[in-house]
Amino acid sequence: MSFGLQASWRPQAVRVDAGDPLAGLARRGTLTMVCEIDAKPAGNIGYLRVYTGKTDDLRAALTAFAGTEAQNAVYTDLRIGGRPALEVTYQAKSQLEDALEPERAFVVQAGSKLVAVALDSFDSDEHAAMTPAFELARSSLTVP
Repeated sequence: MSFGLQASWRPQAVRVDAGDPLAGLARRGTLTMVCEIDAKPAGNIGYLRVYTGKTDDLRAALTAFAGTEAQNAVYTDLRIGGRPALEVTYQAKSQLEDALEPERAFVVQAGSKLVAVALDSFDSDEHAAMTPAFELARSSLTVP
């Protein structure tokens, strides 16, 4: 699969070795990070992160991805790249302060794998500034 990127954002593959003690940081639910697109060159603090997994249950994968700490989760069925997809918006407690921060991700079936794209931002202001990049990824995604 592929999708468009905002100008200056920089993608980088992420390799996760099973024996790596930090491998757990690259997993969310049943999905594992394979790529992160850095927003810092464009002046934002955060990433679009791409995760994959071998399942065909969009809701179960995205629910596990958001995790048990997700608050006020709203799931929306949609079509992305001509395929059934699911998006979630929710709030999660900030790791830096006692505040809820917005989170957003979508998941789509791509061949034999499920692919999720998440907007991981530093705070609410960064989230708002980075949302157009997330929306570009969602609207331009294609699966061969």
